[in-house]
Amino acid sequence: MGDAFKNGGIIFAPIMTAILGVICVHAQHLLLNCSEDIYTRMKREKPPGFADTVSLVFEYGPARLRPLAPIMKILVNGFLCITQLGFCCIYIVFIANNVKTICDEYGIHIELSIHMIFVVIPVLILCMVRNLKYLTPFSTVANVLMAVGVGAVLYEATQDLPPVESREYLASWHQLPLYFGTAVYAFEGIGLVLPLKNEMKNREQFQKPLGVLNVGMVVVASIFVVVGFLGYLKWGDDVAGSLTLNLRQGHVLSTTVQVLITVAMLLTYPLQFYVPIAITWPFLRKKFGQRLPVAKELGYRALIVMLTFILAESIPQLGLFISLVGAISSTALALIFPPIIQLVATYQNNNKIPPYMILKNSLIITLGIFIFIAGTYQSLASIIRAF
Repeated sequence: MGDAFKNGGIIFAPIMTAILGVICVHAQHLLLNCSEDIYTRMKREKPPGFADTVSLVFEYGPARLRPLAPIMKILVNGFLCITQLGFCCIYIVFIANNVKTICDEYGIHIELSIHMIFVVIPVLILCMVRNLKYLTPFSTVANVLMAVGVGAVLYEATQDLPPVESREYLASWHQLPLYFGTAVYAFEGIGLVLPLKNEMKNREQFQKPLGVLNVGMVVVASIFVVVGFLGYLKWGDDVAGSLTLNLRQGHVLSTTVQVLITVAMLLTYPLQFYVPIAITWPFLRKKFGQRLPVAKELGYRALIVMLTFILAESIPQLGLFISLVGAISSTALALIFPPIIQLVATYQNNNKIPPYMILKNSLIITLGIFIFIAGTYQSLASIIRAF
């Protein structure tokens, strides 16, 4: 978020981040409402997931839109896979950058690409765990390490702060798409809201005004604003894609934080990796996995890990990679699909759409399309310039 605020401005970015947070949580409510409506009308055994919700809304929507249902499901699943595999690529770059920083402190100077090779070995081993319940302890440990690491980074960022006037209030227009791509990437958790709600003991607590979703998003948005503001204020244009890379080298606190967060990200990789495997492997198993299904699944997992490694090697610029993933896939999932399915479902149920809903959803969709096009273009252009 420090890098995002550099591309937005010390005044513009906090305000816009709060607005984006409101829009994203509103879009999440739209998805949840559509899923609940489909679940109630069709009397399904369990509420549908993201892709199934979008598909069913079109399948039981206006007659002209029904042929689009299979395509919409493929699109949503495709964007979910791109997002999660993008996270995995970013994790490899993040871990390798921090390991390189630590090694450089001790006089071990190795190219970043070599560090990535060393990083992919433990990642590959962890991703051979096929059952999600065995990954839960890794998630718990990662959360504790991350919390300690973030706290230490914030402490370091609050030391000897320069005046706010020393930073750009509003960044140049060509930087703003990078800000939007990174910010939407940070907020992109819409693929998890349905599984979280469906697994809750008291599901009705999830969407209440002071329920899990709203309170959780307020906390998350507040952390984003604080981290982004302090990171950019402290390090200015030198702020890195991860604030851990800005910590003073040679200090015990800095090294400890980098180790903690690096281990946390390493343990989190298999959880992000689980989603695209869960989406793609069942289809492939029906086609090719009749004989030796376990061996073939492990081989497929290794293949996907190596794909993320190759992509990470290709784009080692952490900040630009984050912005690119956010622009391409996160905007579609977070800002485009939810308002579209609300319009389709509302028209099917009422044979009309209220004007205010058309205006509101059109603005959200337009914002999503703008970030998708401008963010993708500017991220790719910046990556090309970087090489």
